[in-house]
Amino acid sequence: MAENRSEKQPLIVKISALFAALCGLYLLIGGVWLVAIGGSWYYPIAGILMLGVAWLLWKGKASALWLYAAVLLGTMLWGVWEVGFDFWALTPRCDVLVFFGVWLILPFVWRKLTVPAARAVPTLLVSLIISAVILFWAGFNDPQEINGTLRTDTTAATSSAPAIADGDWPAYGRTQEGQRYSPLKQINTDNVHQLKEAWTFRTGDLKLPTDPGEITNEVTPIKVGDTLFLCTAHQRVFALDAATGKEKWHFDPQLKADPSFQHLTCRGVSYHEATAQNAGPDVVADCPRRIMLPVNDGRLFAINADNGKLCESFANKGILNLQTNMPVTTPGMYEPTSPPIITDKTIVIAGAVTDNFSTREPSGVIRGFDVNTGKLLWAFDPGAKDPNAIPADEHHFTPNSPNSWAPAAYDAKLDLVYLPMGVTTPDIWGGNRTPEQERYASSLVALNATTGKLAWSYQTVHHDLWDMDLPSQPTLTDITDKNGNQVPVVYVPTKTGNIFVLDRRDGKLVVPAPEKPVPQGAAKGDYVTPTQPFSDLSFRPKADLSGKDMWGATMFDQLVCRVMFHSLRYEGIFTPPSEQGTLVFPGNLGMFEWGGISVDPNRQVAIANPMALPFVSKLIPRGPGNPMEQPKDAKGSGTEAGIQPQYGVPYGVTLNPFLSPFGLPCKQPAWGYISALDLKTHDIVWKKRIGTPRDSMPFPMPFPVPFNMGMPMLGGPISTAGNVLFIGATADNYLRAFNMTNGEKLWEARLPAGGQATPMTYEANGKQYVLIAAGGHGSFGTKMGDYIVAYALPDDAK
Repeated sequence: MAENRSEKQPLIVKISALFAALCGLYLLIGGVWLVAIGGSWYYPIAGILMLGVAWLLWKGKASALWLYAAVLLGTMLWGVWEVGFDFWALTPRCDVLVFFGVWLILPFVWRKLTVPAARAVPTLLVSLIISAVILFWAGFNDPQEINGTLRTDTTAATSSAPAIADGDWPAYGRTQEGQRYSPLKQINTDNVHQLKEAWTFRTGDLKLPTDPGEITNEVTPIKVGDTLFLCTAHQRVFALDAATGKEKWHFDPQLKADPSFQHLTCRGVSYHEATAQNAGPDVVADCPRRIMLPVNDGRLFAINADNGKLCESFANKGILNLQTNMPVTTPGMYEPTSPPIITDKTIVIAGAVTDNFSTREPSGVIRGFDVNTGKLLWAFDPGAKDPNAIPADEHHFTPNSPNSWAPAAYDAKLDLVYLPMGVTTPDIWGGNRTPEQERYASSLVALNATTGKLAWSYQTVHHDLWDMDLPSQPTLTDITDKNGNQVPVVYVPTKTGNIFVLDRRDGKLVVPAPEKPVPQGAAKGDYVTPTQPFSDLSFRPKADLSGKDMWGATMFDQLVCRVMFHSLRYEGIFTPPSEQGTLVFPGNLGMFEWGGISVDPNRQVAIANPMALPFVSKLIPRGPGNPMEQPKDAKGSGTEAGIQPQYGVPYGVTLNPFLSPFGLPCKQPAWGYISALDLKTHDIVWKKRIGTPRDSMPFPMPFPVPFNMGMPMLGGPISTAGNVLFIGATADNYLRAFNMTNGEKLWEARLPAGGQATPMTYEANGKQYVLIAAGGHGSFGTKMGDYIVAYALPDDAK
């Protein structure tokens, strides 16, 4: 009588068989679902084969190892066929299979099978070795990287900005041209590895229980003379000794924030020095050196840079009310979060409005105030029939005008200020927008800084339904064209990954940006324009996303991401929002954010840090629990993600990153890069992943993670004449230095909290410092803190 071998199998074999069976069932059921909606056939086939492995193991047959070797090897070949030799793309396709294969060749497992198993082990071992070799090769040959070398020749750069001392950093982008470049070179590629922490200052400004989720520390300090000036998340201003970090004074505007504020952010302050030539004697006597502080409740403060006291001669004893003539004055609905432009005559200031809340919100009006007195000189209301009309006392600026929340740039020679514009809110449905509201939305607008009159505008997205507003400070520089002529240009980074290059005198394209067809089929009552402009200078993906681009920590959540991807509407960039749910890529966070780019005007090269993180938007039709009209007690959600009400239009919306069940991005890495551009040719010369998953792991990692995955980031790069670029920004807590010429990482320092800020560099007492705010970012999920950290070379450095 034949033995029932399955009943006599050791427990360890039965456990192995059970694991294989569960894997097989998961892959088969999920794979059939995936195939039914247009996805890969690999998963159901792998599921059937894994069930075969499970059955053979249960029977104690050595052939289970041969079949499993075939599954593993076939998976590796399929993975290479799909994604090439990309380590991070291959890993989730095989990690579970490799670990299970190693388990099966352990002696205490395979020896419990039938005697012929000894002959099957070498086959499985060979399959594991081949898998390891493929992964090893992929780890050192990244198909996403570009490895080139920037030119090192220089030309005499011209600038419209007033001359400033080499050791100073007196504006958000060092100059109001937004170049984020320093001529200092004491720190260079040969000695940057010797940088040490010089001092740390703690502001004491930490997240409060009454704060919104979107509390951020995005400040880039400025430095004038021997003093640093910076603001915190609650808009407190600190003046520090530049050499020691010791506090000189601080000022608290007494901001009363609450959880409904969509932002709690201060990216920086502005500086102005009054002289007898540009101000009266009373102004010079009262407050010759001023710090201009925007506050998120709609106020602008003028503070004496020498002692931290209010400038009594400015506005209402040092305080300018930006809510005057606003149609909605609820605190937090209008928030100036970026430092204003300062000219010899005018303060040019704009602000954010709450996105996706309702159709009745504050105006996005841009205003020019007298730099000495705070008197309103002009207004540019982008949603008004006459943008320059100033309303009388009983009237208001236009509700829901497109706003400009990111830092602006200024050309002193042309007296033009360049404003990156947003879109009329609500952002994700636009069927009721007026022609005036569409006119300047998602555009770069050039205004005369003295009069507020429009010089020109260029629209980067038509009828924007994706929140693709211009998120970065434009960067001004001069480049040499093919005929050897100097051309004054403005670089405009966008969320779509396009960088538009325009002649800043007249707004004409310098780099072509042809109109190309985009997906159609908007939600009911809305429309999509037939074409959108696509710049020839771009970091946008060369191909649309597909199922093979989906990712996960394992093959199991990767399968879920594939199912989710094929369940969403996605026809490439500019796929319209939908009730089905639309994959938005590049996502709402954008390929470029407020950090902008850095330009070395002498070498005519640029440094950029693009991202690649999809989002999902889903329109929610009006119905029970989703009223069209705004309830009287309705308040903002304190975040730009999740459910957004969009009162006044036919749909609410949910906006979220496209994440796996484990909370990881469903798109395969890299999610963040550092890259270099040659501005004479507008070629991308090198591109490298930046950032590790150390601070994104589900458990603390007390040691460095040697995996350069390419992480999402918020913040920008700076460059120096020492051929070194510095950047924080990434979702791991580091400040890093790279060789500008080839992208080689030269140095990194562990930060005490998230470094979602753009660094700066300056000189004090003959020593060059590099400084960054390390305070974290609430909605980005990095560690919160209150640190300002400065680094310098030791005194004996060479």
